[in-house]
Amino acid sequence: MKILFTGGGTQGHFYPIIAVIEEIEKIAAERRLIPPRLYFAGPDPMDRQALFDHGVTFVPTAAGKMRSYRSLRNFFDSFKTGWGVFTSVIRIFFMYPDVIFGKGGYASFPVLLAGKLFRIPVVIHESDMVPGRVSNWAGKFAERIAVSWNEAAAYFPKERVAHTGNPIRHNIMTPVREGAREYLKLEEGVPTILILGGSQGAQALNDKILEALPQLLSRYQLIHQVGERGSAEVAAVAGVVLRDNPNQSRYHPFPFLNEIALRMSVGAADLIISRAGSTIFEIATWGKPSILVPLPADVAHEDHQTKNAFGYARAGACVVIEQRNLTATLLISEIERILGDSGLRTSFSEAAKAFATPNAARIIAEELIAIGLSHE
Repeated sequence: MKILFTGGGTQGHFYPIIAVIEEIEKIAAERRLIPPRLYFAGPDPMDRQALFDHGVTFVPTAAGKMRSYRSLRNFFDSFKTGWGVFTSVIRIFFMYPDVIFGKGGYASFPVLLAGKLFRIPVVIHESDMVPGRVSNWAGKFAERIAVSWNEAAAYFPKERVAHTGNPIRHNIMTPVREGAREYLKLEEGVPTILILGGSQGAQALNDKILEALPQLLSRYQLIHQVGERGSAEVAAVAGVVLRDNPNQSRYHPFPFLNEIALRMSVGAADLIISRAGSTIFEIATWGKPSILVPLPADVAHEDHQTKNAFGYARAGACVVIEQRNLTATLLISEIERILGDSGLRTSFSEAAKAFATPNAARIIAEELIAIGLSHE
């Protein structure tokens, strides 16, 4: 059996694929199936080590970004997408997988189109409350459609859609508390805030954190994932802002938190500040109170992060601050309100755990194997 995965462009598209792959491996071992041959197609391997660890073959394909606004880059990217479709058709013809799993995003379009042309069964997953353009299009022919939000099911044929939640890698599901303070060099007895910026759209959030840094560090310690692209700039600004500050050792910036560092950071954290992509489902699984700052509409297609954030807030699990309203003063005020009220933190944590869907990867993996076996 051959299973082809496609997606990418962001970690939010890529790592749920790894979560599904983990469950496929478990199911194959439990049922003593011949291990399926796994492939990942996209413009970028995203995490070569993760693919290597799971024996996944990377298949390079081109894809141009489909922007919702006028841009000369749309013209040039249309040629890139055309080339991606051409190469995907050739590669899938010789590979001929039994099933294709698409995680959404512009990077998956050429592969899904090639799969449609060859009438290969397609399964897709949509992470956002309002589906993106590729998911909307693929939903018209996909054999099965999984959605993270129950509200998203209304956009697809009801006989082929299921609310599964968002796949999460097994290794990061459980926070690690023991040894976290020693590993991260944190002070005992000082409340800890974890900021998950990431590689995309983190600049505005990082700027406000840096502006609020002197005041925050007087009472809290911060673990800040700033994103690899902005790490040098954040380090330089923080060096200036915290010059001669007696609490500067309480600030811990990281370009990227690997699995161990992330689990320990979550284990130590009393509050998480994040964007509002698929990380919402990880925060819910961790059962942590949070402040969400969604990407604005002019950056996130269909304003999906704002809809995600307020959907999670309606579950009673977080506070939302829209980027247009984000100031250092407001951010500090909300942090102090949450960390100063143990009852509110408990309420957020309980609501987060009730919202979590930890079996999403397993449900999707079961369906992929069932379809793949029937197609062999």
